[in-house]
Amino acid sequence: MSQSRFAEALNGQIAYEFGASQQYIAIAVYYDAETLPRLAAHFYQQSLEERNHAMMMVQYLLDAGLDVTIPGVGAPETSFADVVAPVALALSQERRVTEQIGALATLARELGDYAGEQFMQWFIKEQVEEVSSMSSLLTVVERARDNPLLAEEYLARESAAEAADPTAPHAAGGPL
Repeated sequence: MSQSRFAEALNGQIAYEFGASQQYIAIAVYYDAETLPRLAAHFYQQSLEERNHAMMMVQYLLDAGLDVTIPGVGAPETSFADVVAPVALALSQERRVTEQIGALATLARELGDYAGEQFMQWFIKEQVEEVSSMSSLLTVVERARDNPLLAEEYLARESAAEAADPTAPHAAGGPL
């Protein structure tokens, strides 16, 4: 059944999203330990976003009457060579997730699962934003390698409170 193939793949993506959330917590803790509070806060927030992406997928599966599997995840990387390495890892992770999301959308289309394909469209848009944002942050952190407080200043200037995206899918357990 095509829906079960998409559901199986989406359940796999839930694991990746939870894994990304854990990795972002590890990055945030690294920056906290380095007394770089804005970088830490940025990655704590990124962790919450990734967790919410997983929960959006959970809610979709629940709404579609499909089985949900909550997976375990591997341990995140916790040691970094310098202040640039965590952001480089985060960008690599976002690029990988972009490929995974694209593959899910492709699978849904191939299976004729139009609801699944439509659901994935928001994530495609989100990944464009995530890769762009992380690419910019990597550029800044690379320039500020010897003085990471400059990256802190950048985040202070550029991190305006983001409004919730009204087009985002509902996350399981989130506000109604």
